This record gives sequence, structure tokens and C-alpha cells, in this order.
Amino acid sequence: MSDDAQTPEGVRPEVAAAVGDWRAYVEAKMGFRNHWYPVRFSNELAEGQLITLQVLGEKLLLKRIDGKVYAIRDRCLHRGVPLSRKPDCYTKDTITCWYHGYTYRFQTGELVNILAVPDSRLIGRRKIQSFPCQEAKGLIFVFIGDMDPVPPLSQDVPPGFLDDDVMILGKHRVVNSNWRLGAENGFDALHIFIHKDTTLRHFRTFNFPIGHTPLPGAVQVVEDADGPKGVIDDFAQHKPIWDGVIDGRVVVRGPRSQQVQGTSASVGTSIWLPGVLKVEQFPLPGLTQFEWYVPIDGKTHLYVQTIGQQVQTDEDRQDFASNFESIYKPHGLDGFNADDIWAREVTEPFYADDYGWVDEMLCEPDTTILEWRRLASRANRGVQTPQDLR
Repeated sequence: MSDDAQTPEGVRPEVAAAVGDWRAYVEAKMGFRNHWYPVRFSNELAEGQLITLQVLGEKLLLKRIDGKVYAIRDRCLHRGVPLSRKPDCYTKDTITCWYHGYTYRFQTGELVNILAVPDSRLIGRRKIQSFPCQEAKGLIFVFIGDMDPVPPLSQDVPPGFLDDDVMILGKHRVVNSNWRLGAENGFDALHIFIHKDTTLRHFRTFNFPIGHTPLPGAVQVVEDADGPKGVIDDFAQHKPIWDGVIDGRVVVRGPRSQQVQGTSASVGTSIWLPGVLKVEQFPLPGLTQFEWYVPIDGKTHLYVQTIGQQVQTDEDRQDFASNFESIYKPHGLDGFNADDIWAREVTEPFYADDYGWVDEMLCEPDTTILEWRRLASRANRGVQTPQDLR
């Protein structure tokens, strides 16, 4: 097939046809629309501040007005130019296109004026697309899609994330790979091999095999109608591999300790739509890591890494914040997850032309990934396509 048979962000149809019951997942190169995605931390957007970003190929303008965050498409209705090229905000809740004076209200996207043509019949009758925003746990979430009514945020975050007593801290960065490679890297039971030399071994005592395979009953699919949709993998029901052997000689050993129970650094990993991982008791006991793989376009994703801890007092909050900066972030989010980042980026070329989804050779532990692909294909609320950006 010639290169022009595929749109820049589309997927080759013969590949989509070959993968069977997870076709929608392969087609979701730019992500699943009609879902909530975290795009920035709340403290990154001050009152009156305007920022630009891209999610699922959508170029957005975000602004905080009277404490609330609003998002509109960064494209003028008139001639399609980006408003962000020269953002003119003559009032706190409007933005005026620098080219011809079309003026839009941030709260609604409504065209409220054309400064050069104040009597135009278009005024009050047209809208630029706006996107619902919600803040939770110190993160700004944007709903990318057009569903009405918009589903609650609780359906698009893992269980426990929104609990009242959980404090969340984190960071974000751009990764040069498709979002699905991020999601599968995180949920991949076998990829534990890449972390065998993690510096976290200096900060906790744990049993950390070089590989493990789910046993019957380890994998559970959660698909309640009014709740989040995901796949849970219980590491306690895995067969661990402690020693790597080549020609009868042990060449790699996973650290083991008689001081702790269990077979891994965590007691369970789960992945949830639209693409967020939950890892319990990690990077240290009492903590939970939540990380999102937010599609920017077909080739990059925003990696939003957060760690949650239950806190009851101001002292608890201060201790968590201090440990986050001194231990959890440098050795967990930066150190441990740095292995994941470069692995995704190195994997990207194999899947970039879509044929990797057919040519890959999965093995027994990858049943968890297949369950995720099937669940995501049947439970998503829509696949983002280039046509949705027009």
C-alpha cells in the first residue's frame, strides 16, 4: 500500500481489520474522545493566565477567570487562524482574533462581537467549540468530545483517586511515543525486567522478580455501567521468576528478602479508561501511583505522573510533600520511570506504521495487555479521528 493511503493520524485499514476484537484500540491512534483528561496541574494556571496546549490533536486555549478554568478551541471561525498567535484579551473573559477582530467569550465560546464589523448578523449566532473543565486533586481535567450530558469525572479516574483523604502530588512531561505504548508499558507484567537495577532498592526492602506470569484468577475486568472501566492484575496471583538462566548459568537475579511477604514491589496494578494506570503500594508502602498517558497527537503523549497518600493532619501533608521532593520524585517518578520513558520511545518506530500491531510476538504474561485492548475497544465512548478536528 502506498504511503498516501493513510491519513497522517489515521490507521491502515488492513491492520485494523487483522486485529479482531480490539480493532477500535488500534484505530485510537489519537486516543478516545468523550473522556476526561488531565492536562496541567492547577498551580500552573494563575488567575487571568492564558495557556495553549494540545490534547488528542485538539489545540486548546485555557484561561482561569474568577477562579474557574475554561477551555476553547484555538482556532478562529473566520479564517481558521490560531488565536494564540497573538492573543488579544481586551476584557478578562473574552479573546479577540488578531486578524479581523472576531471576539469570543471564554465561558461559552460564543461569538460576542466582531470589532471591525459590529453589526454583523453572525454575532450571537455562532460559537467556537468549548470544552468542559474540572479541577480535582490539584489537576486540571478537560473533557475532549461532544457528549451531552457530560459523564462525571469519577467514571474516568481509577478507584481511590478522588477519595477525600488522599493527597496527590506529581509532575508531567512529554514522551515521544504514542499514548498506547505508554499505557501498555505501565501495565505490562513482563516489563518488570527493565527495572531490575532500580535505585528504589536503596529506599525499601522488597521482593522484586525479573519476571512473572499471571495465574488463573489474577486478572479481573471491571466494567460497571456507572463506574470506571478497567483491568486489574493481582500480582499476588502470579508465578514469579527470580533467576535468569542462560546455558545452565544464572546471569541475572531478582532481589529477594525474608523480611517481607509477597512477590513484587506492588500488590496490584490496574489500568483504566481512557488510559490511566494505578499501582498500589508503590513506590513505597502506603503510597499509590496514578499515571496518565494523555495523547497529544499520534506520535507523542503527555505523561502525567502522580503519587497519592492518605493524610489526616497538616503534619501528614507536610511530611508527604517533603518525602515527595526528596525521595518519591527523584527515585520513583524520575529514576524508576525514566526506564519506562526511553523504552516507549525506542518502541515507537516499530508501531509507527501500524504494522507492529500485527507483527508483534506476544507471550504468556501479555494476556493482561490483550485484556486491556479488548476492554478499551468495547467500553470507550468514541475514537478520536482527524475528522473530529475539522
